[in-house]
Amino acid sequence: MLVVQKYGGTSVGTLERIQNVANRVAKARDEGKDLVVVVSAMSGETNKLIEYAHHFSKNPAKKEMDMLLSSGERVTAALLSIALQEMGYDAVAMTGRQAGIVTDTTHTYARIKHIDPKPIKEQIAQGKIVIVAGFQGINEEGNVTTLGRGGSDLTAVALAGALGADQCEIYSDVDGIYTTDPRIEPKAKKLDTISYDEMLELASLGAKVLQNRSVELAKKLGVKLYARSSFSDNEGTLITEESKGMEEVLVSGVALDKNQARVTLRGVADRPGIAAEIFNKLAEENINVDMIIQNVGTDGKTNLGFTVPQSEIDNAKAVVASFGEEIEGADYDENVCKVSIVGVGMKSHSGVAAKAFSTLAENNINIQMISTSEIKVSMIIDEKYGELAVRSLHAAYELDK
Repeated sequence: MLVVQKYGGTSVGTLERIQNVANRVAKARDEGKDLVVVVSAMSGETNKLIEYAHHFSKNPAKKEMDMLLSSGERVTAALLSIALQEMGYDAVAMTGRQAGIVTDTTHTYARIKHIDPKPIKEQIAQGKIVIVAGFQGINEEGNVTTLGRGGSDLTAVALAGALGADQCEIYSDVDGIYTTDPRIEPKAKKLDTISYDEMLELASLGAKVLQNRSVELAKKLGVKLYARSSFSDNEGTLITEESKGMEEVLVSGVALDKNQARVTLRGVADRPGIAAEIFNKLAEENINVDMIIQNVGTDGKTNLGFTVPQSEIDNAKAVVASFGEEIEGADYDENVCKVSIVGVGMKSHSGVAAKAFSTLAENNINIQMISTSEIKVSMIIDEKYGELAVRSLHAAYELDK
């Protein structure tokens, strides 16, 4: 049985924790598993390297940043390999380059183009545990590249796909996927299984356990993903293809995203193409627009509302200002949040959204904007009611049962 394991920054944050990971890997090896282990940099290490670079330059070259930042994962890979060798296990550490990971030429946010599985397969055939530095690869020009946020998860999933692994286990400080954030609702329950699509929605709506890029890739490659904790022996959550049983569950999870700001444009010139111009300009500035509401125009004017991440509100203001007299006025509200319900059961059951709206109404929570997809309903509300909304919805759909 071939298993790819990935350990995140908190799991390898200290030398003691690296030893703990070595013990886990050794135990899996003793059970007769072939292992490829992908590691992140020790927690805090990447930020420290960024600080070092900024000591010399406010805007360091991306090519040099990739060279610098990829070193954090290499350190962890070498240390874990040394720890395993000391315990009597045959282990070998490999960089992304040595592991055959080839990316495009985009520095600091590269995409994996293909993986040559031969180098890793040769090591496995020799009976070795292969430790791979995550988050990195090499482009066709021979330069080191990094994969951006969540890059080690991506490395693990891509390797599992290329090697035809039986499963891919993502270890972090959380022991699986919960019905909601247990810090907000202590009654939150851990899910045994969840579909790729539900996980994608939850990841994009603020659930931090897995990056959506890695879930997308797992779905595309058909990789069985497990989210597990490196600090406990709990089973974790299996992320897999949708099954009939999943549709019986109306709602699988409730997510809260506080990084939201609402923009309301008043008196926008009501002419063909104005909305396209506004949203194209926002896109050019890499501002991620989420929900959009446009009112019916009167007297040659219309009102337009949309949400953007709070961190991008200043850029959005600059874009709005650039339209001059075509927009009479604008209001900005940073005290909003997005609460969402997610579940594949919504496809085959009616009244799921209505229940969410009436639950918030019963708690005197006003819904400012709504957006829906086949398996999710998202609502923009006042930030001060965010946690109350999560707890109320969690109870309404009986997710604590």
